[in-house]
Amino acid sequence: MKAGLLLLSGGSGTRMGAPKHALPHPGGGSWGGHLVGVFAAVFPDGPVQVLGDPLPDHPDLPRLEDPREGPAVALRTWARLEATAVDRWWVVACDQVRWTPERLAEWARISEATDPEAARWVLALHDGHLQPLGGWLPDGFRALLAASTEQSLYALATRLPHLALPSDGAEWVDVDTPEDRQAWERESP
Repeated sequence: MKAGLLLLSGGSGTRMGAPKHALPHPGGGSWGGHLVGVFAAVFPDGPVQVLGDPLPDHPDLPRLEDPREGPAVALRTWARLEATAVDRWWVVACDQVRWTPERLAEWARISEATDPEAARWVLALHDGHLQPLGGWLPDGFRALLAASTEQSLYALATRLPHLALPSDGAEWVDVDTPEDRQAWERESP
């Protein structure tokens, strides 16, 4: 699979006291930089596009401005612009910091096996909740995204052809609050 990374880094981080993409990761670098490293370990030649603010440890990555109207609008904005052709984009937010190269490689393998033609947005169904971020978005959906008027990420994901796969890994648990961050940092090696 030829994959690209679309990293959403446009959140203000008000609950965390700072933008999440720039927070220090226990393994070194920033939260956003960690996800770039996870992706590069699995797809070393895959393109990376940052949608939002630049990463402090990867300031030279290609970046698009986020209109700051939520992830659905950000994805629609991104879809209207040119990007490197890939089969699928791993669309992930900077608060999904529990991803590891091993878990991403397994998720990519499962996604490709269940949707070999890249005909559906492969999403996770985690704890009974649909999780579009962290999913695999076919590059061929860019025109559908660009034409959409959906304001909600959930509505956008469910209106497009999609496949929800049961997924129970910790990588699907967002780190959204200072309490989440403390708990996650205690469990990190």
